[in-house]
Amino acid sequence: MRYYLSPSLMCMDMMKLAEQLHFLNGKADRLHVDVMDGHYVKNLALSASFVAQIRPYTSLPIDVHLMVEEPAPFIPALIEAGADAISLHPETICREAFRVINMLRQAGKEVGMVLNPATPVESIQHYLHLLDKVTVMTVDPGYAGQPFIPEMTAKIAQLRQLKESRSLNFLLEVDGSCNRNTYRELLGAGAQVLVMGSSGLFRPDMPLAQAWEKMSRDLSAALHSPEHV
Repeated sequence: MRYYLSPSLMCMDMMKLAEQLHFLNGKADRLHVDVMDGHYVKNLALSASFVAQIRPYTSLPIDVHLMVEEPAPFIPALIEAGADAISLHPETICREAFRVINMLRQAGKEVGMVLNPATPVESIQHYLHLLDKVTVMTVDPGYAGQPFIPEMTAKIAQLRQLKESRSLNFLLEVDGSCNRNTYRELLGAGAQVLVMGSSGLFRPDMPLAQAWEKMSRDLSAALHSPEHV
C-alpha cells in the first residue's frame, strides 16, 4: 500500500529549522504548513512569509492548511510565496467556494478541503470532484498534541467509499494524532497521506533522525500486522 508522509512544520524545532528541513528533504513526500489567524482557531502559527523563506531550500510540495476566518485575502500571498497546495475549511468559503477553487486552479495550485470532526462529508459534496485532496481532522484543529477522536475513522471510510464509487482522484489525508496507536486504524480505513506532528514524529526527547526511524518501524509494523486490512 502506497502512502505519503507530510511532516507538520509547526511542530519542528525552530531553533534547528535549517537542519531539520534538510533532513526532511530526503525523507518526506510533502511539507505541511499550518497558517492560523487566531480567530478561526484560537492559536497563531505559520504564515506566507514562512513559506517564502523555506521555498528556496526545498523541492518538496508545500501544502498549506489555511485555518482563517476569511481565506481569500491570504491566498494571493501564499501563491506568490510558492505554496503548491492550499487546503481550506468549507465553513470559511461557503459563500464563495467555486470562486476560491477557480482562483487556485487558475494559479496552477492543488486544491484541498479540510473537514473538522463535526463537519459532515456532505458539506463538500457539490465540489468534491474538483478537489485534489480531502483532509479529515481527527482532532479539533488549532493545537498540537490533542487526543485522537475515534469516530473519525468512519468518516475516512465514507470518503474512501465515495472516492471509489465515483471514480474520483483526490488524495485522502488525515491530520491529527497520527502515531503508532492509530496508524493501523487510519491506513485500514483508507488514509493515503499522514500529517506527522508532535505525537508521531517531532519529539523533544529524541533527535529527528532517530524519531523518523522509529516512526518508520511503527508504520511498517502497522502495515504488516495481520489485523491490517
